[in-house]
Amino acid sequence: MEFNKIEDILEKYFEGETSIAEEKELKDYFSSPNVAQHLEQYKPMFGYFSQVKEQKSTQEFKNLARTDEAIPLKTKKRNVAWLSIAASVVVLLGVGTYFYVSEKNAAPVVAQSELGTYDDPEEALAATQKALALLSNNVNVGIESVQYIKEYEQSKNKIFKQ
Repeated sequence: MEFNKIEDILEKYFEGETSIAEEKELKDYFSSPNVAQHLEQYKPMFGYFSQVKEQKSTQEFKNLARTDEAIPLKTKKRNVAWLSIAASVVVLLGVGTYFYVSEKNAAPVVAQSELGTYDDPEEALAATQKALALLSNNVNVGIESVQYIKEYEQSKNKIFKQ
């Protein structure tokens, strides 16, 4: 029964579905002397895990014992003030460039004389006639389209008598 339970836990272990308690149970089982013959192949793997854990803990103990000999590590501290100043300069340059380019590409200010007011009445008449002719052409195109629709309606009514 014990072997079946260990086999089930081992299967779950290789699928990555074990809990920490189950993994501890596997490590305890494979570190004991009574491992089943068909499970012997897994013994070195779990033995390695406990051996590495032991090495790590003894190494930490040695490091703690030599605290008077320890060399203080220099930590890398980033100077936050310089980073914030650099970021501010980049933002200001970006904003300044945007406004410089947008003013350069902006439409020029139209003079009062170009707003459609004319001093000469004949010039005003010519400009008005030009604008009305353009409007008339566009309206005529729309009317022609409507005439095609009327022809379509007439032919439809001939075919499908109501």
